[in-house]
Amino acid sequence: MLKQVAEGVLVHESEFVQSNAVVVHGRTGALLIDPGITGDEMACLANDLSDAGQTVVAGFSTHPDWDHLLWHPRLGAAPRYGTARCAAAVREELSDPGAKARITAHLEPTGIAGQVPLDLYGLITALPAETARLPWDGPHVRIIEHRAHAPGHAALFIEERGVLVAGDMLSDVLVPMLDLDGTADPIEEYLAALRLLEAVAGDVEVLVPGHGSVGGADQVHARIERDRAYVLALRAGQVPSDPRVGPSAKPGWEWVSDVHDGQAQRLAQRHDRA
Repeated sequence: MLKQVAEGVLVHESEFVQSNAVVVHGRTGALLIDPGITGDEMACLANDLSDAGQTVVAGFSTHPDWDHLLWHPRLGAAPRYGTARCAAAVREELSDPGAKARITAHLEPTGIAGQVPLDLYGLITALPAETARLPWDGPHVRIIEHRAHAPGHAALFIEERGVLVAGDMLSDVLVPMLDLDGTADPIEEYLAALRLLEAVAGDVEVLVPGHGSVGGADQVHARIERDRAYVLALRAGQVPSDPRVGPSAKPGWEWVSDVHDGQAQRLAQRHDRA
């Protein structure tokens, strides 16, 4: 079910790791950002849009992780945009004929592998490098590209509505997940991305993370500071005091501590090799 979070901006939260799909109403149709996980929920989303008299005229994937690259035939054949770096990463992934099979294998323990449609996976239209605004007939959408978490990651700021769609950052349930394979200095890349988000934070009324709860204006700076404190603690080789890790983690999200442990170990190994 779609929930309105601002004028003409609606969010659908998936049952799978609280993934958020975002719909933005435009003059001739809707923009759909990170559309969801299972075929059934995307078909339901298509029904909701149809009932509201909306068709999808543009899509956007915030970054090249599998759960942000899915699509369903019922959503139509609108262009699905991503940054140039995002699209390049997806092209490289799909050049391997075993890529989709690995996604299915990765999902087997979750019980949803057979529910995730991969036929239209990753069909991303690359925007020209350094594109600052999404090309569509609707509210101005600023593209804030950075290198944190994944190559070509972008947050979208729907300026006229005060909505920041943050991708896989600023979550209340997931700790910052660094791109430990793709950048020379993943800590600094993450801190630089937080500074970019901080630059627009004063104009944000609604924050939509890729996973987790939608936040209001009072949450924006708090989540930026929480993510920054976590990343700085990792850089210092400390155990972050973070409510998303350990016994205080939200029920069902205890596995985030394993993510943290893995990152801390890999960062320590990088430091030892340096």
